[in-house]
Amino acid sequence: MEATAIILAAGEGTRMKSNHAKVAHKILGKPMIEWVADAAIAAGCQRIIVVVGSHAQEVRDIIDTSYASAAVSIECVEQAERLGTGHAVKVALSVCGISEGPVVVLNGDLPLIQPETIQRFAETVATGKAAGAVLSMLPPDPFGYGRIVLDDAGALVEIVEQKDCTPSQAAIQECNAGCYAFDGALLAAHIDEINNDNAQGEYYLPDMLAILREAGQRVTSFCCDDYRDGLGVNSRAQLAELTAIARDRINEALMAEGVTFIDPALAWIGPDCTIGRDTVVWPLTFMDGTCHIGEGCEVGPNTRLTNVTCGNGCSLNETVGIDVVIENEVTVGPRAYLRPGTHLLDRAHVGTHVEIKKSTIGEGSKVPHLSYIGDTTMGAGVNIGAGSITCNYDGVHKNPTTIGDNTFIGSDTMMVAPVNIGSNAVTGAGGTITKDVPDGALAIERTEQRIITGYSERKIARQ
Repeated sequence: MEATAIILAAGEGTRMKSNHAKVAHKILGKPMIEWVADAAIAAGCQRIIVVVGSHAQEVRDIIDTSYASAAVSIECVEQAERLGTGHAVKVALSVCGISEGPVVVLNGDLPLIQPETIQRFAETVATGKAAGAVLSMLPPDPFGYGRIVLDDAGALVEIVEQKDCTPSQAAIQECNAGCYAFDGALLAAHIDEINNDNAQGEYYLPDMLAILREAGQRVTSFCCDDYRDGLGVNSRAQLAELTAIARDRINEALMAEGVTFIDPALAWIGPDCTIGRDTVVWPLTFMDGTCHIGEGCEVGPNTRLTNVTCGNGCSLNETVGIDVVIENEVTVGPRAYLRPGTHLLDRAHVGTHVEIKKSTIGEGSKVPHLSYIGDTTMGAGVNIGAGSITCNYDGVHKNPTTIGDNTFIGSDTMMVAPVNIGSNAVTGAGGTITKDVPDGALAIERTEQRIITGYSERKIARQ
């Protein structure tokens, strides 16, 4: 469908009481503006224009970062003077030269709108049967929303705000969701007819529907199947409410595909995450960014993953992971921290109170407890004793450590990088390894233990 989406993101969102753009606030780790843009892309819109105003650079940065390589054209135009929604659309038409095709105007704070809704909404004006349409919904409680008044043929007569409703109009269930679709040629031809003859001195986009109707064109409404598609965010309370709805939608879809949630209300999975069948998600699990979890895994409880790829049959218990690759049958935790650049190969084990950073842990290798491994390449079958550390930072540079296959690192070993420890080697407990260790060698670094008898009695006598 050769449709254009104009996303209005210029508003200040004063009720949010924030130092950031309203549309930059996140739902499940993702800015609201991206939810709307992604839905428009998935709906088949070939061009997307984001109208920015308040905190314009912040919104531009989000778009530039997230859609730098997008196949669909996404561009930002600035509404320097915030003179209303009609003015915002006029700026978009003028700057981007839009003069034909279906045009859908979406609000940037409408994160729950689904691609199918946008697609079908655009089709109301793509067929030529209507020149304009308003997106409507049927909320459980319509109080506070503008009511959609239609004639017997389904054509839009007017939108009546709550405060202006007669008793019969207040009983109407169909409400305005605040989005509009237009025939692009007719929109371009009549956009200048919107005036600002109102108390606020602004140009309101809903006036375009009346203008088209007066020009002899048919305008109508399109009611979304799920009223939640039309819910917007104007406060922190609404942000939390819509986040919970998004969580429920995602978790319901995952459960339908074979994922088990111990308590779906206590697992927060981002929209760009995938989870394989027969995986169990425990309470207080958070996934954001682009997490991909395989089949037959156990994730959680008390786990937060960001941009983590995980294979099949893994267990991640009380784990924090960021920008990590985990292969198959890996066990992590409880209370483990996997930092960016970590790669855990098949059957690796990372245990309790362990931190791994920018390191490869080989097949079947174990870092069971109380250790830090950084900037390390570790072979297969390695065992790291409790309390061992790679001393990778010299105050200026991060230095590498390599550990060969089947090597045993004794407890409380300090490996001072840069250092290479060969295959089938052993380090004695409590050692500080500063020199390379050859294959098959034992490295011991200890001072001689001294026993001073009677020390406690003499100490007490001196007090």
